[in-house]
Amino acid sequence: MLRIHFTAADLARVHLAREPDPVWETLLSLHQLSAPRRGLPVFGHWRRTARAGLAAKGLAGPARMLSALAPASASYWPDFLTPGASADGLEAAMEELRATPRSRLRREVDRMAGTHRLPHWAHGLGAGDRSVMEEVATAFRLVHRTIVAPDWAGTARTTEADRALRTRTLRDRGVHGLLDSFRPLMVWRPPVLHVRYPEDRDLHLGGRGVRLIPSHFCWNTPIALADPTLPQVLAYPVAHPATWAPTATRDRRAEALATVIGRTRARVLACLDTTATTGEIARRLGISAPSASEHVAALREVDLAHSRRVGTHVIHTLTPLGAALLSGDLPAERPAAPPEFASLPAAVRH
Repeated sequence: MLRIHFTAADLARVHLAREPDPVWETLLSLHQLSAPRRGLPVFGHWRRTARAGLAAKGLAGPARMLSALAPASASYWPDFLTPGASADGLEAAMEELRATPRSRLRREVDRMAGTHRLPHWAHGLGAGDRSVMEEVATAFRLVHRTIVAPDWAGTARTTEADRALRTRTLRDRGVHGLLDSFRPLMVWRPPVLHVRYPEDRDLHLGGRGVRLIPSHFCWNTPIALADPTLPQVLAYPVAHPATWAPTATRDRRAEALATVIGRTRARVLACLDTTATTGEIARRLGISAPSASEHVAALREVDLAHSRRVGTHVIHTLTPLGAALLSGDLPAERPAAPPEFASLPAAVRH
């Protein structure tokens, strides 16, 4: 159990990440490829596509490099791999990564070596070898662009559905309500947030607050930084619909449209773009509550809507498939990585 202790100052500094974090999603996506979770159907299509992409571009080396530093099976991996600047994008994160002080590199790599066997090049990283650090940064870019970026829009929709729920809860019930909305994953007993966690420890925020990061690829257990002196974040898994809609599924737009034919149902679908309760849908559209409930249930049956109880209310939102159907925003394939990332120095291939 991880116990996160909040002061009044911390409660005033709780905020949600505004978009998926590219560094956390890259590392956690590799966990979905390497961990003994291969049977998770929600990532089945993505997993096949990701493996094919890595193989086609000869990127097994970069993927192994990142997995060696942040393996899914490890109880610890270095905090410098998830710099706070990742909130501003991948390139900002890589700039902070490259600027990591040598003393911190040594301390965190040594700690990792005490819990997990490392390849010999990782010890060079701990010694401050900047060429190895450049290889790590390049590996991040290559892997991200190959297995995460192609469906970044889908990842954003999945996390935004959770973010919309949390933002609404914050608006209606304040910070205490927000922290209480994470049950059963986390239990809020003021002033301590009890997080289901693989180790037993206490984390005192000391007035710094915390950035909550809804993550598409995180699964089952939230993840916090190991160093209590750093600005704190908590990456947590979002709820996926029964069948997460990857790009290949969203492309079948004509088939999906046939399931929502009808003016009222289409209006209900549009109403969920900003999240709503059954009563709010009924009031906005001038229909009865039973009718609104029936339409939401029909949308939910075909994975266009998702419902979750928050306190005394049931909040309805769009699933990634529902958002794509409503907007017609079917993401095009991202361009291939630039030529400068076509190859890696020798250490990556070890």
